[in-house]
Amino acid sequence: MKTLIYNKEGKKSKEIELPSFFSEKIREDIVAKVLEVKKIKQPYSPSPVAGKQHSASGNIQHTRSVWKTMQGKGISRIPRKIMSRRGSQFNWEGAEIPNTKGGRRAHPPKIESMINTKKVNKKEMLIAIKSALSATADKKLIIEKYESLKDKKLDINFPIIIESSILKLKIKEFQSLLKNILGNDLFEIGIRKKKVRAGKGKLRGRRYKRNAGLLLVIGKGEEFKTGLFEIKKSNSLNVTDLAKGGLGRLVIFSEEAIKELEERIK
Repeated sequence: MKTLIYNKEGKKSKEIELPSFFSEKIREDIVAKVLEVKKIKQPYSPSPVAGKQHSASGNIQHTRSVWKTMQGKGISRIPRKIMSRRGSQFNWEGAEIPNTKGGRRAHPPKIESMINTKKVNKKEMLIAIKSALSATADKKLIIEKYESLKDKKLDINFPIIIESSILKLKIKEFQSLLKNILGNDLFEIGIRKKKVRAGKGKLRGRRYKRNAGLLLVIGKGEEFKTGLFEIKKSNSLNVTDLAKGGLGRLVIFSEEAIKELEERIK
């Protein structure tokens, strides 16, 4: 399988042989399994001593017929703290249990339930990353992934590969070159956009929504910085990056990144 590389003028300059993983069979089931394994949830729970940090002088006893107990007082046997006393008379207040003021929670979130302990085999991981890379070269999958591309013809070959010298351009020059290579439809998908979320989520710490945009994969020795889209180095590229939101993400590779991926994934 061969493809053409784009130069600084946005024209196809030379032809290269693509690594074999771009023509691998796409296993959506294994990719879905790996994405499930890689899910991360921030554990949260109340403090282990929540509801037990009261500063009263002491707790009452539950023993029968002993001084400083609630036997014969006509009160329920719940844990109580002593707020004050006068001789053998005590001023008690319920504490610690969920149905008392300042007590602990009845069924708090458990950290153990939030830690992902799922695992995946090494061979399955390799199949998943090959499938995710192969999906970036599948025009049909890319059109299916992006709603705005339906019923539109794309005059571009996938995967999109650029010369490494392009990464030395300034951001504005790179942006205009990208528009020239991708065309208006793909360029609109590729650039990250931020908008205010509709509904109550605005009040709950998730005011803004941002699309994933395209992914630029560069070599481990190359440098490029911009907030227009996501950038990853070839040595740290993983399935989550390539299949964010489903297989068929719009990805641009540098020539150096393709060489390094071919050495890394065999």
